[in-house]
Amino acid sequence: MQIYADNAATTKTRASAIEAMIPYFRETFGNPSSLNTPGQLAKEALTDARTRLAKILNSDPSEIYFTSGGSESDNQAINSAAIAGAKKGKKHIISSAFEHHAVLHTLKNLEKQGFEVTLLDVHKNGMIHLEELEAAIRPDTALVTIMFANNEIGSIQPITEIGKLCREKGITFHTDAVQAVGHIDVDVQSHNVDMLSFSAHKFGGPKGIGALYCKKGIPLSNLIEGGAQERNKRAGTENLPAIVGMATALEEATSEMKELNPKLTLLRDKLIKGLLKVPHSILNGDPKKRLPGNVHVCFEGIEGEALLLMLDEKGIYASSGSACTSGSLDPSHVLLAIGHPHAIAHGSLRLSLSDNITEQEIDYMIQEIPKVVAYLRNMSPVWKDLVTGKKDFMI
Repeated sequence: MQIYADNAATTKTRASAIEAMIPYFRETFGNPSSLNTPGQLAKEALTDARTRLAKILNSDPSEIYFTSGGSESDNQAINSAAIAGAKKGKKHIISSAFEHHAVLHTLKNLEKQGFEVTLLDVHKNGMIHLEELEAAIRPDTALVTIMFANNEIGSIQPITEIGKLCREKGITFHTDAVQAVGHIDVDVQSHNVDMLSFSAHKFGGPKGIGALYCKKGIPLSNLIEGGAQERNKRAGTENLPAIVGMATALEEATSEMKELNPKLTLLRDKLIKGLLKVPHSILNGDPKKRLPGNVHVCFEGIEGEALLLMLDEKGIYASSGSACTSGSLDPSHVLLAIGHPHAIAHGSLRLSLSDNITEQEIDYMIQEIPKVVAYLRNMSPVWKDLVTGKKDFMI
């Protein structure tokens, strides 16, 4: 059996998206900026895709800007808010300690430019506390940027309440919704969001394309100069096939959520229950306020890398955390942020399930993963020290 359980890293491109893209490689291949007929046909398709995406997010089409993906969208949103804030003498930004590195690294760069950043605690369940956010707000706060759902442990933040607070305080609110869009309901109006980032390959669209929602009236600065595309805010010929594929994939994903998410949640919880039968294991993230397909556990006494390699041999394709840092031997900053020591953080496993996961596949993982954990523990000198009492268990 082969089970792809790394959907938080990337998803399989939907057949509907591929089919929708093909005509824009072969027939309607013009440049949307050209005044000739092929160009104008391409422009019509671009406008149509923008309108379809805006409808799903409950925004105006003019508030959707196409980018290369979530990281670029995060960068443009945060830097834009910082530039706008600095013009008003506001150089304080609030975020959380377990944001994606596209956010954290951008904030680190802004600190070098004289901005002050406050990173909120995310506590053991991976959630920020609204009262702590409110206490951190200052007269010079220019931006609050809090991710919608965490890419590793799946915790879903109280976005509506955060947005409401920011709206009351007159502070720009950005959310990295890369893991949320296409998986749970996202409505920029009801969530009180000013800027929102998302990426197509997280919900069955092609890689290399994403978008930034930016509310009318929020100033947007350029990351890329050189042309008048995207209403002068993002130079470069638009990737029309990918944009059409993204719109098609998101339409399909959102149309399926109401029916599929309850089933996916039940299978997720069954997998969690099965894995937590392994002694000295722990679930990371909130048990209820989490993405429907996210399972993230730590097993004491093993190394996550060895676990992944052995699971791969058994046809279970998983990860230990963010794909953007998978080459690093350092423990996950997300797990450290929720209070795990290095020794526990190193033994992590993320299983991000697809919408079409089967109960048979869940049963296979419940059967095989504990076997691999037991095998690795039997070879581990750390585990030997734990069971003999030389060291104390932490889980």
